Amino acid sequence: MVEVQNLTKTYGAQAAVNNISFTAGKGEILGFLGPNGAGKSTTMKIATGYLPPSIGTVKLDGFDVTEQPLEVRRRVGYLPEHNPLYLDMYVHEYLEFIGSVHGLRGASLQQRVQQMVERVGLGREQNKLIGALSKGYRQRVGLAQALIHDPGTLILDEPTTGLDPNQIGEIRSLIQEIGRDKTVIFSTHILPEVTALCSRVVIINRGQLVADSPVSDLGAGAKGETIIRAEFEQAIDPAPLLALPGITAVETETATTYRIRAAAGTDQRGAISRLAAQQGWILLGLRQEEQSLEQVFKNLTN
Repeated sequence: MVEVQNLTKTYGAQAAVNNISFTAGKGEILGFLGPNGAGKSTTMKIATGYLPPSIGTVKLDGFDVTEQPLEVRRRVGYLPEHNPLYLDMYVHEYLEFIGSVHGLRGASLQQRVQQMVERVGLGREQNKLIGALSKGYRQRVGLAQALIHDPGTLILDEPTTGLDPNQIGEIRSLIQEIGRDKTVIFSTHILPEVTALCSRVVIINRGQLVADSPVSDLGAGAKGETIIRAEFEQAIDPAPLLALPGITAVETETATTYRIRAAAGTDQRGAISRLAAQQGWILLGLRQEEQSLEQVFKNLTN
Protein backbone atom coordinates (compact mmCIF):
# COMPACT_ATOMS: atom_id res chain seq x y z
CA MET A 1 0.00 0.00 0.00
CA VAL A 2 1.15 3.53 -0.81
CA GLU A 3 0.17 6.43 1.46
CA VAL A 4 0.95 10.00 0.42
CA GLN A 5 0.17 12.55 3.13
CA ASN A 6 0.46 16.34 2.80
CA LEU A 7 3.33 15.97 0.35
CA THR A 8 5.11 19.16 -0.72
CA LYS A 9 8.27 19.62 -2.76
CA THR A 10 9.65 23.12 -3.28
CA TYR A 11 12.51 24.46 -5.36
CA GLY A 12 13.22 27.90 -3.98
CA ALA A 13 9.94 29.81 -4.08
CA GLN A 14 8.32 27.37 -6.52
CA ALA A 15 6.22 24.44 -5.29
CA ALA A 16 6.50 21.54 -7.73
CA VAL A 17 4.15 19.53 -5.48
CA ASN A 18 1.85 21.38 -3.09
CA ASN A 19 0.27 19.56 -0.14
CA ILE A 20 -1.20 16.52 -1.92
CA SER A 21 -2.56 13.38 -0.24
CA PHE A 22 -3.82 10.09 -1.69
CA THR A 23 -3.53 6.32 -1.17
CA ALA A 24 -3.26 3.28 -3.41
CA GLY A 25 -3.95 -0.28 -2.22
CA LYS A 26 -2.97 -3.80 -3.17
CA GLY A 27 -4.62 -5.05 -6.35
CA GLU A 28 -5.31 -1.49 -7.50
CA ILE A 29 -4.03 0.22 -10.64
CA LEU A 30 -4.09 3.94 -9.91
CA GLY A 31 -3.97 6.32 -12.87
CA PHE A 32 -1.82 9.32 -11.96
CA LEU A 33 -2.59 12.16 -14.37
CA GLY A 34 -1.70 15.76 -14.98
CA PRO A 35 -0.37 18.05 -17.71
CA ASN A 36 3.34 18.47 -18.29
CA GLY A 37 4.93 20.18 -15.31
CA ALA A 38 2.09 19.26 -12.95
CA GLY A 39 4.39 17.44 -10.51
CA LYS A 40 3.72 13.79 -11.42
CA SER A 41 7.33 12.74 -11.97
CA THR A 42 8.43 14.65 -8.87
CA THR A 43 5.86 12.78 -6.78
CA MET A 44 6.97 9.45 -8.20
CA LYS A 45 10.64 10.21 -7.58
CA ILE A 46 9.85 11.06 -3.96
CA ALA A 47 7.82 7.85 -3.57
CA THR A 48 10.75 5.78 -4.81
CA GLY A 49 13.40 7.54 -2.72
CA TYR A 50 15.11 9.41 -5.55
CA LEU A 51 14.12 12.82 -4.15
CA PRO A 52 13.48 13.92 -0.55
CA PRO A 53 10.19 15.69 0.23
CA SER A 54 10.22 19.23 1.56
CA ILE A 55 7.15 18.61 3.75
CA GLY A 56 4.90 15.61 4.28
CA THR A 57 5.36 11.86 4.12
CA VAL A 58 5.20 8.94 1.70
CA LYS A 59 4.90 5.44 3.11
CA LEU A 60 5.04 2.06 1.38
CA ASP A 61 3.62 -0.78 3.44
CA GLY A 62 4.07 1.40 6.51
CA PHE A 63 7.73 2.25 5.84
CA ASP A 64 8.56 5.94 5.55
CA VAL A 65 10.48 6.77 2.38
CA THR A 66 12.66 9.31 4.23
CA GLU A 67 13.28 7.45 7.47
CA GLN A 68 13.50 3.90 6.07
CA PRO A 69 14.63 4.33 2.43
CA LEU A 70 16.21 0.87 2.07
CA GLU A 71 13.04 -0.89 3.25
CA VAL A 72 11.04 1.18 0.76
CA ARG A 73 13.39 0.35 -2.13
CA ARG A 74 13.13 -3.34 -1.35
CA ARG A 75 9.37 -3.05 -1.80
CA VAL A 76 9.07 -0.84 -4.87
CA GLY A 77 9.79 -1.33 -8.56
CA TYR A 78 10.26 1.80 -10.65
CA LEU A 79 10.19 2.42 -14.38
CA PRO A 80 11.02 6.11 -14.96
CA GLU A 81 9.85 8.07 -17.98
CA HIS A 82 13.29 7.97 -19.57
CA ASN A 83 14.13 4.30 -19.19
CA PRO A 84 17.81 4.20 -18.10
CA LEU A 85 19.37 1.03 -19.49
CA TYR A 86 22.96 -0.08 -20.10
CA LEU A 87 22.82 -0.36 -23.87
CA ASP A 88 26.13 -2.24 -24.13
CA MET A 89 24.89 -5.09 -21.90
CA TYR A 90 22.97 -8.15 -23.04
CA VAL A 91 19.39 -8.47 -21.82
CA HIS A 92 20.03 -11.57 -19.73
CA GLU A 93 23.28 -10.08 -18.38
CA TYR A 94 21.56 -6.81 -17.41
CA LEU A 95 18.72 -8.56 -15.55
CA GLU A 96 21.24 -10.71 -13.69
CA PHE A 97 23.09 -7.54 -12.67
CA ILE A 98 19.91 -5.82 -11.44
CA GLY A 99 18.84 -8.97 -9.59
CA SER A 100 22.21 -9.16 -7.86
CA VAL A 101 21.87 -5.53 -6.77
CA HIS A 102 18.65 -6.59 -5.02
CA GLY A 103 20.47 -9.43 -3.25
CA LEU A 104 19.50 -12.38 -5.45
CA ARG A 105 22.23 -14.99 -5.88
CA GLY A 106 22.93 -18.33 -7.55
CA ALA A 107 20.03 -20.53 -8.63
CA SER A 108 17.45 -18.10 -7.19
CA LEU A 109 18.82 -15.32 -9.37
CA GLN A 110 18.84 -17.46 -12.52
CA GLN A 111 15.33 -18.71 -11.86
CA ARG A 112 14.00 -15.19 -11.28
CA VAL A 113 15.66 -13.82 -14.42
CA GLN A 114 14.11 -16.58 -16.49
CA GLN A 115 10.70 -15.94 -14.95
CA MET A 116 10.94 -12.25 -15.84
CA VAL A 117 12.12 -12.98 -19.38
CA GLU A 118 9.09 -15.18 -19.92
CA ARG A 119 6.64 -12.89 -18.14
CA VAL A 120 7.47 -9.77 -20.19
CA GLY A 121 7.96 -11.62 -23.49
CA LEU A 122 11.72 -11.29 -23.92
CA GLY A 123 12.46 -14.92 -24.72
CA ARG A 124 13.70 -14.33 -28.27
CA GLU A 125 15.57 -11.17 -27.32
CA GLN A 126 17.31 -12.19 -24.09
CA ASN A 127 20.67 -12.85 -25.74
CA LYS A 128 20.75 -9.56 -27.67
CA LEU A 129 22.46 -6.33 -26.72
CA ILE A 130 19.96 -3.91 -25.22
CA GLY A 131 21.19 -1.27 -27.66
CA ALA A 132 20.01 -3.47 -30.55
CA LEU A 133 16.43 -3.70 -29.25
CA SER A 134 13.42 -1.71 -30.44
CA LYS A 135 11.79 0.84 -28.14
CA GLY A 136 9.05 -1.64 -27.27
CA TYR A 137 11.48 -4.34 -26.19
CA ARG A 138 13.55 -1.83 -24.21
CA GLN A 139 10.39 -0.95 -22.30
CA ARG A 140 9.92 -4.65 -21.59
CA VAL A 141 13.46 -4.79 -20.22
CA GLY A 142 12.61 -1.78 -18.04
CA LEU A 143 9.54 -3.56 -16.70
CA ALA A 144 11.54 -6.73 -16.08
CA GLN A 145 14.14 -4.85 -14.03
CA ALA A 146 11.37 -3.15 -12.04
CA LEU A 147 9.86 -6.55 -11.24
CA ILE A 148 13.00 -8.64 -10.77
CA HIS A 149 12.91 -8.44 -6.94
CA ASP A 150 9.14 -9.12 -6.80
CA PRO A 151 8.13 -5.78 -5.24
CA GLY A 152 4.68 -5.23 -3.79
CA THR A 153 4.43 -1.80 -5.41
CA LEU A 154 5.16 -0.85 -9.01
CA ILE A 155 5.50 2.79 -10.10
CA LEU A 156 5.43 3.39 -13.85
CA ASP A 157 6.08 6.82 -15.35
CA GLU A 158 4.83 7.04 -18.98
CA PRO A 159 5.61 3.36 -19.75
CA THR A 160 4.05 3.38 -23.25
CA THR A 161 5.47 6.65 -24.59
CA GLY A 162 6.79 6.22 -28.13
CA LEU A 163 5.43 2.71 -28.64
CA ASP A 164 3.42 1.58 -31.65
CA PRO A 165 -0.22 0.43 -31.18
CA ASN A 166 0.72 -3.27 -31.01
CA GLN A 167 3.41 -2.62 -28.40
CA ILE A 168 1.06 -0.42 -26.38
CA GLY A 169 -1.52 -3.22 -26.30
CA GLU A 170 1.09 -5.73 -25.12
CA ILE A 171 2.39 -3.45 -22.37
CA ARG A 172 -1.18 -2.70 -21.24
CA SER A 173 -1.95 -6.41 -20.95
CA LEU A 174 1.19 -6.94 -18.93
CA ILE A 175 0.38 -4.07 -16.55
CA GLN A 176 -3.15 -5.41 -16.13
CA GLU A 177 -1.78 -8.83 -15.20
CA ILE A 178 0.75 -7.36 -12.77
CA GLY A 179 -1.93 -5.21 -11.13
CA ARG A 180 -3.93 -8.22 -9.94
CA ASP A 181 -1.65 -8.79 -6.96
CA LYS A 182 0.40 -5.59 -6.65
CA THR A 183 -0.13 -1.89 -6.08
CA VAL A 184 0.46 -0.09 -9.37
CA ILE A 185 0.75 3.68 -9.81
CA PHE A 186 0.61 4.42 -13.50
CA SER A 187 1.30 7.80 -15.09
CA THR A 188 0.33 8.46 -18.70
CA HIS A 189 -0.88 11.13 -21.13
CA ILE A 190 -2.82 8.54 -23.13
CA LEU A 191 -6.23 8.85 -21.50
CA PRO A 192 -7.83 5.73 -23.09
CA GLU A 193 -5.19 3.71 -21.23
CA VAL A 194 -6.57 5.01 -17.95
CA THR A 195 -10.09 3.95 -18.87
CA ALA A 196 -8.85 0.54 -19.99
CA LEU A 197 -6.52 -0.19 -17.06
CA CYS A 198 -7.27 1.85 -13.97
CA SER A 199 -9.84 1.50 -11.23
CA ARG A 200 -9.08 4.93 -9.75
CA VAL A 201 -7.58 8.15 -10.99
CA VAL A 202 -5.72 10.95 -9.24
CA ILE A 203 -5.25 14.20 -11.19
CA ILE A 204 -2.85 16.95 -10.18
CA ASN A 205 -2.42 20.36 -11.76
CA ARG A 206 0.31 22.87 -10.95
CA GLY A 207 1.32 20.70 -8.03
CA GLN A 208 -2.14 20.55 -6.47
CA LEU A 209 -4.60 17.67 -6.21
CA VAL A 210 -7.70 18.42 -8.31
CA ALA A 211 -9.36 14.98 -8.43
CA ASP A 212 -9.26 11.63 -6.63
CA SER A 213 -12.06 9.36 -7.77
CA PRO A 214 -12.99 5.97 -9.19
CA VAL A 215 -12.76 6.20 -12.98
CA SER A 216 -16.41 5.19 -13.27
CA ASP A 217 -17.49 8.17 -11.13
CA LEU A 218 -15.23 10.84 -12.56
CA GLY A 219 -17.25 11.65 -15.66
CA ALA A 220 -20.36 12.69 -13.80
CA GLY A 221 -20.37 16.21 -12.47
CA ALA A 222 -16.72 17.09 -12.97
CA LYS A 223 -17.82 20.69 -13.64
CA GLY A 224 -20.47 20.53 -10.94
CA GLU A 225 -23.25 19.73 -13.36
CA THR A 226 -25.20 17.01 -15.15
CA ILE A 227 -25.77 17.18 -18.91
CA ILE A 228 -29.03 15.94 -20.49
CA ARG A 229 -29.78 15.88 -24.21
CA ALA A 230 -33.45 16.10 -25.17
CA GLU A 231 -34.89 15.72 -28.68
CA PHE A 232 -38.45 16.79 -29.50
CA GLU A 233 -40.57 16.43 -32.61
CA GLN A 234 -40.87 20.21 -32.89
CA ALA A 235 -39.05 23.30 -31.62
CA ILE A 236 -40.06 24.24 -28.07
CA ASP A 237 -39.99 27.25 -25.80
CA PRO A 238 -37.14 26.53 -23.31
CA ALA A 239 -38.62 28.80 -20.62
CA PRO A 240 -40.66 26.02 -18.90
CA LEU A 241 -37.53 23.85 -18.78
CA LEU A 242 -35.56 26.64 -17.14
CA ALA A 243 -38.32 26.98 -14.54
CA LEU A 244 -37.75 23.39 -13.32
CA PRO A 245 -35.87 23.18 -9.97
CA GLY A 246 -32.24 22.18 -10.56
CA ILE A 247 -32.11 23.17 -14.26
CA THR A 248 -29.41 25.81 -14.75
CA ALA A 249 -29.29 26.31 -18.53
CA VAL A 250 -30.89 25.15 -21.78
CA GLU A 251 -28.84 25.34 -25.00
CA THR A 252 -30.27 24.84 -28.48
CA GLU A 253 -28.15 22.41 -30.50
CA THR A 254 -30.43 21.96 -33.52
CA ALA A 255 -33.96 23.13 -34.31
CA THR A 256 -35.41 20.35 -32.15
CA THR A 257 -32.50 19.15 -29.96
CA TYR A 258 -31.55 20.78 -26.64
CA ARG A 259 -28.65 20.46 -24.26
CA ILE A 260 -29.93 20.84 -20.71
CA ARG A 261 -27.59 21.59 -17.81
CA ALA A 262 -28.61 20.57 -14.30
CA ALA A 263 -27.09 20.44 -10.82
CA ALA A 264 -24.49 17.72 -10.30
CA GLY A 265 -25.72 14.44 -8.85
CA THR A 266 -29.32 14.99 -9.93
CA ASP A 267 -31.40 13.14 -12.49
CA GLN A 268 -33.91 15.48 -14.09
CA ARG A 269 -35.13 13.13 -16.81
CA GLY A 270 -38.37 12.28 -15.01
CA ALA A 271 -39.21 15.93 -14.44
CA ILE A 272 -38.43 16.76 -18.09
CA SER A 273 -40.59 13.88 -19.31
CA ARG A 274 -43.53 14.97 -17.14
CA LEU A 275 -43.13 18.57 -18.29
CA ALA A 276 -43.15 17.48 -21.93
CA ALA A 277 -46.45 15.65 -21.37
CA GLN A 278 -47.95 18.70 -19.66
CA GLN A 279 -46.81 21.04 -22.45
CA GLY A 280 -47.93 18.71 -25.23
CA TRP A 281 -44.37 18.32 -26.53
CA ILE A 282 -43.64 15.03 -28.33
CA LEU A 283 -40.43 13.75 -26.76
CA LEU A 284 -38.33 11.62 -29.15
CA GLY A 285 -35.24 11.08 -26.99
CA LEU A 286 -33.86 11.86 -23.55
CA ARG A 287 -30.31 10.95 -22.57
CA GLN A 288 -28.16 11.85 -19.58
CA GLU A 289 -24.48 12.06 -20.46
CA GLU A 290 -21.27 11.58 -18.62
CA GLN A 291 -18.29 13.61 -19.69
CA SER A 292 -15.42 11.72 -21.29
CA LEU A 293 -12.19 11.44 -19.30
CA GLU A 294 -10.60 13.78 -21.83
CA GLN A 295 -13.26 16.42 -21.16
CA VAL A 296 -12.90 15.98 -17.41
CA PHE A 297 -9.10 16.30 -17.68
CA LYS A 298 -9.41 19.53 -19.69
CA ASN A 299 -11.97 20.98 -17.27
CA LEU A 300 -9.81 20.24 -14.25
CA THR A 301 -6.45 21.34 -15.65
CA ASN A 302 -7.26 24.39 -17.79
